[in-house]
Amino acid sequence: MLNLLRSRNEEKATAHRLYAGLMERARAPVFFLNFAVPDTIDGRFDLVALHAALVLERLKGVDDDLAQGLIDAIFIGFDEALRELGVGDMGAGRRLKSMANAFYGRLTAYGEAQDIDALTAAIHRNVYRGDGASADQAARLATYAQSARSHLAGWRPDQQPIAFGPLPE
Repeated sequence: MLNLLRSRNEEKATAHRLYAGLMERARAPVFFLNFAVPDTIDGRFDLVALHAALVLERLKGVDDDLAQGLIDAIFIGFDEALRELGVGDMGAGRRLKSMANAFYGRLTAYGEAQDIDALTAAIHRNVYRGDGASADQAARLATYAQSARSHLAGWRPDQQPIAFGPLPE
């Protein structure tokens, strides 16, 4: 029984380390400064969703329990962010449901987008809301995401930090 609790605690700690690494990368200023991702709640959410999709894609079938732990940590973070913004208990549930729908929609879109053109279209639609002036930025962000996928292919979940590869310029 104690071993089961210990392994759950270790897995939870690993999920939180992955979450921290994912959030550190998603909050990197380069995305806002050089890729024109809006520095708004929506822009930040989209970068978290993009990076989460990449990590969860890597964990799929390798460690499904850890993947679920990471998702749990992400949604705890969403809930805490909403509360910091002043959303009360009554509104938090509704907003979290909306965020969950958007999050899982993005996971599906990025998971299905395996070539650069499809990934560019998905990023353009989600991160830049289809703004025509952002097509070049979407293509650059998709190139970064493809590179991160390649780096993550050789990464093991027990390794820290998450192997997204170098930050884009």
